[in-house]
Amino acid sequence: MSSFTLNGYGELILLGAVTTLLVALAATAFGSAIGVLMAAAKLSHSNVLRGIAGAYTTTIRGVPDLLVIFLVYYGGSATLSHVLGRSIEINAFSAGAVSLGLVFGAYATEIFRGAILEVPRGQTEAAAALGLSWTGSFVHVVAPQAWRLAIPAFGNQLTVLLKETALVSLVGLEDLMRRTGFAVEGTNRPFFFYLVAGVLYFVLSYVMTNAFSIARRKTATTLAR
Repeated sequence: MSSFTLNGYGELILLGAVTTLLVALAATAFGSAIGVLMAAAKLSHSNVLRGIAGAYTTTIRGVPDLLVIFLVYYGGSATLSHVLGRSIEINAFSAGAVSLGLVFGAYATEIFRGAILEVPRGQTEAAAALGLSWTGSFVHVVAPQAWRLAIPAFGNQLTVLLKETALVSLVGLEDLMRRTGFAVEGTNRPFFFYLVAGVLYFVLSYVMTNAFSIARRKTATTLAR
């Protein structure tokens, strides 16, 4: 019974896994929104927008992810405290979702931009010939094909993001990694519990990878119709 319940830490570790998944999903949503906006900026005719998007992706991809987390967590708290005139501390979950979302968004920008450029120009010309506006052409013709092309790289980046959530434990988020650390300290069984954590990370990554594989096949089938 002790082994089955992981020496009483089983529920604690599973809750940590749930927290890890939630922060990954929140970061994905935030980062995807940034990726779409920055990809549009990079493809625009505005030098200013292209410059802003280029500076963002170059800067974020050029610094360690852990540094981004620290800057958001400590810098965000300091900025809010100064603006509001009282002590404010950003909670670890929000800091993790925002910082990892910023990192994810930098890579998603290039994924989306590349996918959009891969859609044949003739598709948009045909849509225009049928009377669709630019917006209608993008929503109904370009975006579905670009998404199909982006799914493999997007899924791979999401798997990377899931593993990077472990970094947020350094600012106090009680995720899978941090709660596993509690179990290690309480039982002095580091190999066993870190092995359990590794298995859970693998399971989460495996589920995500297969989910995107299914999504890709369904998208391809839908477009074929």
